[in-house]
Amino acid sequence: MRMRKICWRRAFFDPKRYDLASVGRYKINKKLHIKNRLFNQRLAETIIDPETKEVIAEAGAMIDRRTLNRLLPYLEKGVGLQTYRPAEGVVDGDISVQTIKIYAPNDPDGEKVINVIGNGFIAEDVKHITPADIIASISYFFNLLHGVGDTDDIDHLGNRRLRSVGELLQNQFRIGLSRMERVVRERMSIQDTNTITPQQLINIRPVIAAIKEFFGSSQLSQFMDQTNPLAELTHKRRLSALGPGGLTRERAGFEVRDVHYSHYGRMCPIETPEGPNIGLINSLSTYAKVNKFGFIETPYRRVDPETGRVTDQIDYLTADEEDNYVVAQANVPLAEDGTFLEENVVARFRGENIVVKRDRVDYMDVSPKQVVSAATACIPFLENDDSNRALMGANMQRQAVPLLEPEAPIVGTGMEYVSAKDSGAAVICKHRGIVERVEAKEIWVRRLIEVDGKEVKGDLDKYRLLKFVRSNQGTCYNQRPIVKKGDIVEKGEILADGPSMDKGELALGRNVLVAFMTWDGYNYEDAIIMSERLVKEDVYTSIHIEEYEAESRDTKLGPEEITRDIPNVGEDALKNLDERGIVRIGAEVKDGDLLVGKVTPKGMTELTAEERLLHAIFGEKAREVRDTSLRVPHGGGGIVLDVKVFNREDGDELPPGVNQLVRVYIVQKRKISEGDKMAGRHGNKGVISRILPEEDMPFLPDGTPIDIMLNPLGVPSRMNIGQVFELHLGMAAKKLGLHIASPVFDGATEEDVWNILEEAGMARDAKTVLYDGRTGEPFDNRVSVGIMYMIKLAHMVDDKLHARSTGPYSLVTQQPLGGKAQFGGQRFGEMEVWALEAYGAAYTLQEILTVKSDDVVGRVKTYEAIVKGENIPEPGVPESFKVLIKELQSLGMDVTILTSDEQEINMENFDDDDDDHAPDAIMVDVKPAEREEAGEEKDAVTKE
Repeated sequence: MRMRKICWRRAFFDPKRYDLASVGRYKINKKLHIKNRLFNQRLAETIIDPETKEVIAEAGAMIDRRTLNRLLPYLEKGVGLQTYRPAEGVVDGDISVQTIKIYAPNDPDGEKVINVIGNGFIAEDVKHITPADIIASISYFFNLLHGVGDTDDIDHLGNRRLRSVGELLQNQFRIGLSRMERVVRERMSIQDTNTITPQQLINIRPVIAAIKEFFGSSQLSQFMDQTNPLAELTHKRRLSALGPGGLTRERAGFEVRDVHYSHYGRMCPIETPEGPNIGLINSLSTYAKVNKFGFIETPYRRVDPETGRVTDQIDYLTADEEDNYVVAQANVPLAEDGTFLEENVVARFRGENIVVKRDRVDYMDVSPKQVVSAATACIPFLENDDSNRALMGANMQRQAVPLLEPEAPIVGTGMEYVSAKDSGAAVICKHRGIVERVEAKEIWVRRLIEVDGKEVKGDLDKYRLLKFVRSNQGTCYNQRPIVKKGDIVEKGEILADGPSMDKGELALGRNVLVAFMTWDGYNYEDAIIMSERLVKEDVYTSIHIEEYEAESRDTKLGPEEITRDIPNVGEDALKNLDERGIVRIGAEVKDGDLLVGKVTPKGMTELTAEERLLHAIFGEKAREVRDTSLRVPHGGGGIVLDVKVFNREDGDELPPGVNQLVRVYIVQKRKISEGDKMAGRHGNKGVISRILPEEDMPFLPDGTPIDIMLNPLGVPSRMNIGQVFELHLGMAAKKLGLHIASPVFDGATEEDVWNILEEAGMARDAKTVLYDGRTGEPFDNRVSVGIMYMIKLAHMVDDKLHARSTGPYSLVTQQPLGGKAQFGGQRFGEMEVWALEAYGAAYTLQEILTVKSDDVVGRVKTYEAIVKGENIPEPGVPESFKVLIKELQSLGMDVTILTSDEQEINMENFDDDDDDHAPDAIMVDVKPAEREEAGEEKDAVTKE
């Protein structure tokens, strides 16, 4: 018996071995509390106040929400609390549980009495299981058989919690400490405890390593998305089910990814990535907050149960608390005194939409937009868009590139100011004051403080502005003042716009004149036709800053050197380098230009007798160096914005083995061009197919040319009708000189839009006659024309366009590498081979599979023939064929190749050991290998 007691205690009641943590105790107390099982049940005993002996609830009474609220204080005082002492038990001491008798709801006669047992009142600091918990858990299981209580839904947000950065870091720290503890114990057991000091015992390296590992390589330690302020804000509010202790993409099923009713007001049902992470990565809703246990809470306005009036008291409820209440919508009509106008109210209860009497409503939503996230709340007329397209719209706003001259939307949602301010991209005033000085890089504000009822000037606050800084995504992070000298500014007011901001509002794109019409088929498949005006006037021009690094390291043959003295480079190529060999600030550089001159030692080479004699006379070392300079990559040309040099001698912290580090920043001004991706806010995305001269664009009756033409076929099947509302309302607002805020789920209705169109003097269908810019004749039908907010996305053609002549190749297959980053070729795969076979282009196909790819001898001969103007020779044997033979031989097969008349071909005759065909012999310009595996350079077709 004694051993059984010890074993039982160790398993459950030892705080060191069994730790529920504070959140575990919170959840157990919540689950096993008696009140949750009493709700909507019939009492089988009369409940009496133990102090006054007053009857609180009669036997047979139904416990509704009001009765339960009346009972709760007495339950907390200990009504039904019973204490037991086990006679010959494993557990010593008393066990206190709370018991109330009710009628079993699933008994046909309704007379069967069952006990509901709760775990009493266990303090939150008890982190292990107690006997009362075990008894209450068993009671819960028996109650379930009688239809009392609920089984848990694993996807309910009451059963899913957030682990914040602090908690994850705390876990890593604990791991580090436990490793350190193990080391200390080992040392104490080995060494003499009398002579040892704490310094000799403790090694803090495991703790440092655990924390560094968390920040350096954890899946949840991410590089901030800084494309624009909205992207920054959204990334900070991101919720992930992946990462350590979470799910994996492969194992996560549909249930986890689905929208659950408990997400309402806590997690956005719309904003989630498309693709394998859908539903696993979510965004926090607009008003949601996380409580100390990691459960997401959402605010509701309390309805006074006595008067039925909706009060201004805001209660934040977790998902499992909300399950006990009836919640009305935010836009339910209210009377002037705050009571519900109608007798019956549409409300929610545990995921069901129900119509209830107004006196049964417990809470009311705070705002219609509390359902969605910050990015989704920036889409006007969201309620008119299909959810799939709304998802794309929310995601694409995060990819908007900050423009040279941003413009706030004419049709917004009212969230633009809030999002911009909270993103942290703007400069915000810390104290009330008066602006004393405004410069591009600095704003001075003199504080105004109240002394004896008078306002006097106080300290001076200086706000530094960031100018043309590179963001993490290579976009330009620039702040511009929006206040003037002498302005009185309040605490929390915006002093300077950040990127993608206009007068303190989020401005991701521009308001442009859009027509839904086709034009010679150029907007087939969602393509976009654009006016040249938008290019000429820099409407969609953006600034991009790229960072390039060169470091001089210690090598086995000696240190690398950053220098202007580079072998085999003419003076013309060095014109932009200073005496150190580093490019000067302000220089205009093109593809392939030198940025940092650097040479790497090649080692001593064997010298001829003549060279030895010369070296003996002049005393020079026969030290050869090769050029490993940093050059501008393809498509990276621009103007040198800044150069940063870090030296070990100057005390800069550099990685081991690095003596000097040079960072060069190149800025590009990118005008919009064909191939760039653009989008509206409703998931209506497309690629620019043609930029037309202004005079060819269709024009309005007053002569105004259209800016952008979109395909009308992109609207009906996508069901994102919000863009049509935005188009018409935007046109009317422009004519009336208004800016319109149409909040999500609470914005302008169809009638409102029609009224504004009427006020602006436009036709009810908002269509207009358009004239062809080429002929001047009107089009057959009237066209929908209006103002739409269009954004330029980060997928720009300049980043994607790529062409290769000769370049690096894979050493094994001798085929060119793939991808722009490796300066690779285009893959000519299986299906492309079939296409040429079907077409009968045998010679073209043979060239592609041999001399343009991996026939090592043939490609050098071909290059030679092209240089000398001769006919191209017969192709040889591709390297991949030799690799295939070697693979078959490695499987133990003896492979021989026969001619058509069954003569054996000796493969060794085809090996490229003929020095005459080496690149040097035909003066091929072999650049230094761009990758370790790359030797000579070669032609541009990769094949399977």
